[in-house]
Amino acid sequence: MSWLSRVRNSLPFVAKRETPDNLWIKCPSCQEMLFVKEYEENLHVCPRCDHHGRINADTRLALLLDAGFDLLPQPEVKEDPLKFKDTSKYTDRLKKARASNAHQDAFSVGSGVIDGRPAVVGVQDFTFMGGSMGMAVGTAFCAGAERALTRKCPYIVVTAAGGARMQEGILSLMQMPKATVMTRRLRAAGLPYIVVLTDPTTGGVTASYAMLGDVHIAEPGALIGFAGQRVIQDTIREQLPEGFQRAEYLHKHGMVDMVVERKDLKATLATLIDYLAPKKAA
Repeated sequence: MSWLSRVRNSLPFVAKRETPDNLWIKCPSCQEMLFVKEYEENLHVCPRCDHHGRINADTRLALLLDAGFDLLPQPEVKEDPLKFKDTSKYTDRLKKARASNAHQDAFSVGSGVIDGRPAVVGVQDFTFMGGSMGMAVGTAFCAGAERALTRKCPYIVVTAAGGARMQEGILSLMQMPKATVMTRRLRAAGLPYIVVLTDPTTGGVTASYAMLGDVHIAEPGALIGFAGQRVIQDTIREQLPEGFQRAEYLHKHGMVDMVVERKDLKATLATLIDYLAPKKAA
């Protein structure tokens, strides 16, 4: 036994402490390492560069609605109607997504109040299969609109999606006109329909209910568009301007009404409800 081993064995060394591996998170924008607790307390916004990180449905609903809201049950739809399979079965992809998510699909609806003002809030969750729009998402969107019609209050939808769900084929695309009809019903009833566009909102969602609101709000830096930038550049054979498809660019060109930081979003929605909602909302 070497002298180093003898000394090491004779000294009262303290056992190495176990350190959690989730204390830090790297900002995807500025690459700074952030203390997770500080990041979460700042509403998942980077305190260094103001990058607005993606958040799940439960966090979003708790951020916008007052405590005590009701969560609408997830509507039942036929799963895997096309018996779709690519590198794996669609049913297996759903099981995997549900194993890491509190909800059965990518759209959740809360019914409650925003600073005391009645409202129904639908939230699209990008963590569930990229927030893709399938039959469950379309049906949940319509259920939220029906609740708003019943309560005679505003319907607020927070979008975050990569587009339609390819595993459901044409059935996923049919959610676009179905959701559009519900927005027309809200307008006919004189009820505000407000859309909050978050990162990313793309594809068939952008081509339907995401851009049919009475007011469109976007979070800073959110990617908003239909086709990807590479596809557009290859099609028009031109270099796209800096910041193209970002919230600030769309605001400058009149496609978004306002860009609002996450910390101010609830207060902004409350003010809009005061302006737009009927006096006897219940």
